[in-house]
Amino acid sequence: MTCHEIAQRLSTLNPNLSPVDIARLSLMVLAQAEDPDHLRDEEALILAWKSATFRLESASDQHAAVANELDLLCSDGQTPFSKEQLWVLLRAVKVQSQILELYTAQPALA
Repeated sequence: MTCHEIAQRLSTLNPNLSPVDIARLSLMVLAQAEDPDHLRDEEALILAWKSATFRLESASDQHAAVANELDLLCSDGQTPFSKEQLWVLLRAVKVQSQILELYTAQPALA
């Protein structure tokens, strides 16, 4: 299956999805599939879609939390970094690498 075919099927399964959501989910579903032809089976596609949706929502929640932490960190002004601030930065890098892994299905460096 191609990304376009998956997008068409996802838009049929859930017409409320925006075109951007369909594109994201299609790419994630295809990237995670060991055998893209297996996704022709509707149950397999639905399972992959739900899994991708869960991973995307989890990563989005983590990203929002880390973005908030980074905003707070930046509002402290120019001061020497504390250990806690360095951990915030490391978490931000980790979350960004997890999001990259979602789209590429390849391990990230962080």
